Amino acid sequence: MDRQRTEFERLALPHLDAAYTLARWLSRSTVDAEDIVQEAMLRAYRAFDSVRGESVRPWLMSIVRNCFRDHLARAGRLEGLGDRLDHAPFEGPSPEAEAAVASDRRRLDAMLALLPDDFREVLVLREVEDMSYREIAEAIGAPIGTVMSRLARARALLKDTWLAEDRR
Repeated sequence: MDRQRTEFERLALPHLDAAYTLARWLSRSTVDAEDIVQEAMLRAYRAFDSVRGESVRPWLMSIVRNCFRDHLARAGRLEGLGDRLDHAPFEGPSPEAEAAVASDRRRLDAMLALLPDDFREVLVLREVEDMSYREIAEAIGAPIGTVMSRLARARALLKDTWLAEDRR
C-alpha cells in the first residue's frame, strides 16, 4: 500500500460516517447521500496530497457540501430536494419507548427539513457531528461569526417551530 492511501485511510476514513450523516441531512435521501459520499471520498482521495495537518474533518465536510451542491446542479434542483425523508427504524428497548422516540425523531426530522439549507447544515454539523465552530467555518467557507449567527437562528427557528406545534 502506498503512503497516500495509508494516510488517507488513517485520517479521512474515520470521518466517513460523519460525511454520510451530513450528506443525508442535506439531500434528505439515503440513496443520494450514498452517491454524494462516494463522490466526495473519491475527490478527497484524489486531492489528499494537498491537505496540511491531521485535521481533515472540516476539509472533508467541505468536499461533501460541494458534492451535494454539484448533485443538485446536475439534477436541476438548486432550490432543494422536496420534503421526503428516509427514516431508519430506532432499535429501542421496548415497543412503547421505540414508538415515543420514533415519534419525536420524525417530528424533529420534519422540523429540521423545514429549515433553510444554510441553517440546517450548520445545525447538523454542530449538534449531530459535534464539530467546533472553527471546523464548521472551515467546512462551509464562512467566518466563525456567520457560523454562530446561523446556528443561533437555526436553534431559534427549530425551537419556535417545536413550541408552535405543541400549542396546536
